[in-house]
Amino acid sequence: MPASTRHHRALAVFVHCLGILAAVPALPTAAPEAAAAPRPPAVTPQPVAATPQTMAATPRPTGATPEPAATRPPVAMVARLTEPTPPSAPPAMAPPSRAPASAPPQQVTVAVATESSPAPRYRIQVRNVSSSPLDTTVRQELPPGSSTTAISGGGRSTPAGGSATEVTWRLRLPAHSTTTLGTALAATAPGRPLTAPTCAFTSDGSRPYDCATATWQAAAAPAAEVTEAPVWRRYPVLLAGLAVLLLISAAVVWVWRRRRGRRVTAAALSSGGGPEGGRGTIYPRPAAPSPLRRRRTPPVWMLVGAAVVVLAGVVGTAGWTATRQVASIDTQKQPTSGAWMGTGVTGSLGVPLRESAFEFTVYRMTCGAPGTAGKADGGGAAPANGRRCEATVGVHNVTGDHQPWHSELQRAYLPGGRWVSTDESATRMANLGRDVFADPMAAGTRMVLPLVFTVDGRDPPQQLELRSGVFSAGVRVQMP
Repeated sequence: MPASTRHHRALAVFVHCLGILAAVPALPTAAPEAAAAPRPPAVTPQPVAATPQTMAATPRPTGATPEPAATRPPVAMVARLTEPTPPSAPPAMAPPSRAPASAPPQQVTVAVATESSPAPRYRIQVRNVSSSPLDTTVRQELPPGSSTTAISGGGRSTPAGGSATEVTWRLRLPAHSTTTLGTALAATAPGRPLTAPTCAFTSDGSRPYDCATATWQAAAAPAAEVTEAPVWRRYPVLLAGLAVLLLISAAVVWVWRRRRGRRVTAAALSSGGGPEGGRGTIYPRPAAPSPLRRRRTPPVWMLVGAAVVVLAGVVGTAGWTATRQVASIDTQKQPTSGAWMGTGVTGSLGVPLRESAFEFTVYRMTCGAPGTAGKADGGGAAPANGRRCEATVGVHNVTGDHQPWHSELQRAYLPGGRWVSTDESATRMANLGRDVFADPMAAGTRMVLPLVFTVDGRDPPQQLELRSGVFSAGVRVQMP
C-alpha cells in the first residue's frame, strides 16, 4: 500500500473517532448495570412469604426465574433507575430590561385653541373623562406684559410673580362633561406671537391633571396690490438697451476711423511731387527720424502711498471681520454638532421644544419664599435660605422605542451661571411617591408631571435645561 494511501486512511479513522467522541455527550445517560441487565417481563407482582434472606417489602414476580446474585442490581441502583432524568439547562438569554413606564390614565384633559380676531383670544375646553364628579383648579399663564379684557366662567386674574399674570378658575366638573372657558387680552404690537399655556390641577392645586398650550398670531395684513412697471422701466430691458447702444457706438467709431484712414492715405498719394510733373509715387519716402519720447511713469511716493493704503485697508477689514465673529460667539450656548445628538433648541414658556428623543413643554414655574425648603423624605438638608421651585413639564417620547431619562440631566440655571439638578426626593413627593425617572418612557407616551428644584437665594431660575440623554443637545427654556 502506498504511504500516501495509508496516511489518508489513518486520518479518516482519526476524524471518525473524533466525531464519535463529540456525539457521546448528546446521547441519553444510562447506568451500565441497567444496560447490561435484561428488562423483567411485565407480570403483576404477588406477595409471597417472607424469608430471612429476602426483604418483606420487595415483591417478586410469580413464576419468574430468579437472577443470579452477581447480576442482581442493588436497591440503590434500582431507585436511581426509577428517577426521572433532570431537564437540560435553558439556553443562554439576555437579562430582561426594565419595563417601560406608561402614562397613568388621565381623569381630566385640557385643550386650548386661539380665535381669529384682531386682539388675542383663547378658548379652553376642560373635560372630565372619569365616571365621578371632580373638583379642579384651572390656571392659564399669560405672556409677560399682557392684560386681560374679558374672562368667562368666573375666572380671576392674579399676579403670578414678576411681570407674569395668571387667570384661575375653580370648577366642579360633572362626570363625562366638558366645560368651555375663554379669555381675551388687550391688543399688542403687530407681529408679536403670544403663547398662553393652561393646566388643570387637583382641587388643592398641587398635582397637574393635564396641560395644553396655544400661540396666538396676528392675522397677516392683506398684501398691497403691486402694479407691473412699464416695459421701459424694467431692469432687463434697460440692460439690453444699454448693451445695444454700446454695440452701435463701437460700430460707428470703427466705421469712422476706417473711412478717415482711407482719406489720409488718398491725400498723401495725391499731394506727393516728383520728376514726372508733380505726380505722386507709390514708393514711400524715407521718414524723418522723430525724437524719442520718454514714457511717463508715476512717481515713487505715489506707488508707496497706494501700497500702504491698500495694505491698511486689507488689515483693517480682516481685523473688523475677526472681531465681529468673536463677538457673535455665545459662550453660554451648548454645542449643537460633533458628538452631540440633535440640535439645541431655545424657546419660551409654553412652547413645545423637540430634541433627539423627547418633546419638552414647560407650562408653569412657581417658587416658594426663601427659607421654606425643608428636608424631604430621603433627601439631605436644604440650605438655610433655600426654596423649592416647581416646574410643570410635559414630556412626550417622539421615538419608536422606549427611552430612559435621568434626574441629573434636568437643570435649573440661576443668575451668574450656577445651576442645580432636580431634587429627586422632593420630585418624588410631588408625584405622590412615584419615581418618574425609575423606568424608561414607552414609545409615544406623553406625561405631564412636576419637577422640583431646590435653589438658594432670592432670584428664581432664569433658564431650564432639559434633555433625554448625556449626549443629547437638549432644549433650553427661558423663564419670564
